[in-house]
Amino acid sequence: MRTVNFYRLPNGNSPVEDFLDSLAGKQAQKVLWVLQLVEELDVIPRQYFKKLVDSEGIWEIRIQFGGDIFRLLGFFDGGTLLILTNGFAKKTQKTPPQEIALAVRRKEGYLARRKKS
Repeated sequence: MRTVNFYRLPNGNSPVEDFLDSLAGKQAQKVLWVLQLVEELDVIPRQYFKKLVDSEGIWEIRIQFGGDIFRLLGFFDGGTLLILTNGFAKKTQKTPPQEIALAVRRKEGYLARRKKS
């Protein structure tokens, strides 16, 4: 079992919650269903969850709803805690490098803040 948490900015806002709030009802339902799979399944099908290559430990949750493709990026804090840093609608074949870079920056910020406390 894994636990999924949403990254919070220093001001308390959650970019992933903001992204989920921007989705239509059925889109958000599908995203939440996939998040439940990630939390509950021991082995998650690759179509829903995979580690990105050369990305400093960033993982990608993959959601497809009709013609729409959504991605949530995040990292593991320990063995079972997955911190989701950002979400976006995917428009190109490859995951946009700026989204991966954003996830890496947020991971570094999270780990730095956690180290201080």
